[in-house]
Formats: sequence, C-alpha cells, structure tokens
Amino acid sequence: MKGIDLKVSIGALKLKNPVIAASGTFGFGREYSEFIDLNRLGGISVKGLTLAPRQGNKPPRIAETPAGILNSVGLQNPGVHAFLRDELPFLKQYNTAVIANIAGNTIEEYCEMAELLSASDIDAVELNVSCPNVKQGGVSFGNTAAGVSEIVGRVRPCCKKTMIVKLTPNVTDIKEIAAAAEASGADAISLINTLLGMAIDIHRRKPVLANNTGGLSGPAVKPVALRMVYEAANTVKIPVIGMGGITCGEDAVEFLLAGASAVMVGTANFTNPHACMDVLKGIENYLKMYNNHCIYDIIGKLVVNQ
Repeated sequence: MKGIDLKVSIGALKLKNPVIAASGTFGFGREYSEFIDLNRLGGISVKGLTLAPRQGNKPPRIAETPAGILNSVGLQNPGVHAFLRDELPFLKQYNTAVIANIAGNTIEEYCEMAELLSASDIDAVELNVSCPNVKQGGVSFGNTAAGVSEIVGRVRPCCKKTMIVKLTPNVTDIKEIAAAAEASGADAISLINTLLGMAIDIHRRKPVLANNTGGLSGPAVKPVALRMVYEAANTVKIPVIGMGGITCGEDAVEFLLAGASAVMVGTANFTNPHACMDVLKGIENYLKMYNNHCIYDIIGKLVVNQ
C-alpha cells in the first residue's frame, strides 16, 4: 500500500512485509503458487527438513479438533540434499525470503545441515528444537534452558545465515527458554510450535492418531501463543516472530502489538489458500485505519493494564 512502510528486519534478514508462511503448512510453495503470488509474501519457512529423507509416521496422522487440528506427520520430507537440488531453484524464482526449517535427532545432524544450507542461496535457517534428542533419552532439545543453550551454541558457529530458533510451548517458563536462545547466539526466535494434544475415538476406545498424541495448532492455541509471545518479547532484545492460530489481519495485529516483529501463518492455509494474503491485507487496513505509516508504529505498542 502506497505510503505505508511494511518492511521489517529479523537480524540481518530484511523482509518486505511481516507475513511469513509457516513451516509444515505451506510445503515448498509449489501448490500455493497456483492460488497466490508468492512474490507478495514476506517469506516462506519451508517444510521441516532432516538430513536424510523421512517417510514420517504411519496414518492416521491428522485429526480435526474444535478450532484446530492435531498432527503427528512426523517430519515427512525429501531430505536437505533433495531440497537444495529440487525445491530451492523453484523458490528462488520469487522475490521472497526463503527460510529453511531444520530438525534432527542429534546436534551433529543440525550442525551438518546448517553448514550445507549456509553455502546455499537460502536467506535464513529456522532451528526446530522441539525434536527428541536421541542421545539424551528422547527428551526434546527445547524443553529445558540447558538443552536450548547447548544446541544453539553448537549450531551457531556452523550457521552463517540469520538463525531463528523455533521454541516449543511445552515448557514451564517460556521466558527462561527465550533468554537461553538469545544468550547462546540466536538472531531471532519464533514461537509457538504446536501444543501436545490428544483425541480419542470413543467407539473404538483408541486414540484417533496412530502415534497416540500429536501437535495441536489452529485458532484454539492463539491465546496461549499470544501470551508466550508477549512474555518472550519482553524478555529478549532480539526479534520475535509470532505464530499460533493466526487466521486474519486482526489476529496478526494482536501479535505485533504484543511485541512480534513478524508473524507466521500456518494452519489457516489448510482451510483458506489465500490466508497469508488476507492477513497481509488486514494488517495494511489496520495501519490505514489508525493513520500509521510504518509497521514499527505498532510493533510492541501494547498498553498493558497497571
């Protein structure tokens, strides 16, 4: 929109606007390119990548719930080498930041992927620290401040791109986790990842998902996500990217007011392929309504009750 500056900075990463397609809900952009102009997005965080290809969990691995979905897809993906060979050239046709979301079972896997991606044309790396650490009994890297400090500190020297750390909400104190990521070298943090949930088929008396539990996303998680983004943004000095249940411009503005410098749109893409564009337009309309000429006029401008 003429006269409104939507540009934001996430570390050294410059985005034309604050709307990013969230990892796991947008694939590698090919399917959505038939519905929207990918050039209009601030960025795309691609489907979570692992060092080797993964088939994911056995089905059923998606279940609808009130105001959201549960998923236990299990990081099905072609692997980082196939991404660099087959998918990145397609994405680089567009004037949109490409963020590579990476996941692993060991710190060594994260480091190897960070080095590979640093030598490529991607714009940023997003570390998914919600993965189980096989060397520590399967506990998620991101569940403790010590775990976050170790993985971020080890990956940092291997990553020459802007490094975003994606935090899990399944923790006691998100402020402590956010501070650990910042202190260990993160350029930015993104949150929230999915909340751990479950659905039961009462007629079969069995869990709906073959994996028994899964990650809950969608509008149901938004109040939790908003609170955690607010707490994290008031704890760290690095940029925060907010996500969790964003379906429209008004939702996104809430996250921006709470302190997020950018937002990611995820589950909404499944029900509305134009969701990212709707969110962007809604942000523009809000700024116009209040005669704001720059996105930074609203970032972190929440007036809390005393």
